[in-house]
Amino acid sequence: MQSVTVSPKYQVVIPKTVRESLKLHPGQKMQIVEYAGRIELIPERDIKELRGFLKGINTEFEREEDRV
Repeated sequence: MQSVTVSPKYQVVIPKTVRESLKLHPGQKMQIVEYAGRIELIPERDIKELRGFLKGINTEFEREEDRV
């Protein structure tokens, strides 16, 4: 786990290792969510990048009656 510091302008720098592993680039938009006392940043992706990301997902499960 890495630490970051909040600047006087409430800015943080995403560490290089995280930027590289998530393939982030300057100007990229991110969604921000406050959840259970923490902040989560979710990178927005181009729809073309999402093609096939559910490949191999298990669809064999029981659905609730109101979700059928």
